[in-house]
Amino acid sequence: MAKFYGPVGYISTGENVQGVWKSKPPIERMYYGDATRISKRFEPGDKVNDDLTINNEISILADPYAYQHFHEIRYVKWMGATWKVNNITVAYPRLIMTIGGVYNGPQA
Repeated sequence: MAKFYGPVGYISTGENVQGVWKSKPPIERMYYGDATRISKRFEPGDKVNDDLTINNEISILADPYAYQHFHEIRYVKWMGATWKVNNITVAYPRLIMTIGGVYNGPQA
């Protein structure tokens, strides 16, 4: 089992004007944890090179902020890349995140 220490990105949305919702700037918080499952796959497509998708699980020791805002977690920076979070499981005192493809959205 590999160790993890890195930033987890939170992006929340708020009502800008009545009826118009907008994403707020991302917030990154640092966490310790473990990479419990490490796997990858190439998805063939109509392109010259196949897309790389990983199905890794990262289990972090969550703080109260993480429990209250786990639904706002969008990405994890791990092994030199930024990965989008596909699924989160709450397993006190941990949050288990399944990460997938490369994240291309806003970052802190």
